Amino acid sequence: MAQQPDLSALARPGTEIAVRVTPKASRNAVVVGDGGAIRVYVTTVPEGGKATAAVIKLLSKALGVPKTRLELIRGQTARDKLFRITE
Repeated sequence: MAQQPDLSALARPGTEIAVRVTPKASRNAVVVGDGGAIRVYVTTVPEGGKATAAVIKLLSKALGVPKTRLELIRGQTARDKLFRITE
């Protein structure tokens, strides 16, 4: 399995993280692209918040923070989501 990127440098309270989500992907992965854009690929289908829950799980692991510290600010039903790290 591919190594998840270490995003712990972003894990400061108040940091906002924009991610682009690709649901129904072939594998779960967090990828940092050119310019620092973060893409999250999840195998889950985008219904009933399942994909968002999977994104939170992957992102919290990459950031090294508990899932409860990730707050979804914008993009509940969109591919482009904005998360904030809480205290």
